[in-house]
Amino acid sequence: MFDEILGLPAHPLIIHAAVIFIPLLALGSIVYGVVPRVRPRLSWAVVLLAIVAPVSAFAARASGQAFADRQFGGTFPKSTFGQRVSDHQSYATPLLLSVIGLGVAALLLVYSSLKLGKVTTGVLSAVTVVLALVAGFYVLQAGHTGAIAVWAK
Repeated sequence: MFDEILGLPAHPLIIHAAVIFIPLLALGSIVYGVVPRVRPRLSWAVVLLAIVAPVSAFAARASGQAFADRQFGGTFPKSTFGQRVSDHQSYATPLLLSVIGLGVAALLLVYSSLKLGKVTTGVLSAVTVVLALVAGFYVLQAGHTGAIAVWAK
């Protein structure tokens, strides 16, 4: 399912969704948590991104695994290139888990800001900011190591 799109490898196409939606969720969640006056205008976007970003991370991870299986049969070559691809792949699961955590925290933060008290919202804001920074770190690392694997000589 995640192998090809119109005859092209799916991974290079799908990762663009993750590259857009994960940083948007991280940034939107931080702003939502730290700047209370923008919450009424930003809540719909945070909720939407909290759903779309984890789905895009899952699709990127699944398509990357399918791509690796197709290209290498599940075993990376003993070369510099193989090590670079392995380094890139090592960020897939931590990125997915951190984005899922961020999505859940962001949804809870929106709910809390609408229905619960300031203390709960403050705690969730802090948790959301930390998870946004973690997800941001992993998306940068995954993107950087992927670019190095493809473009470095």
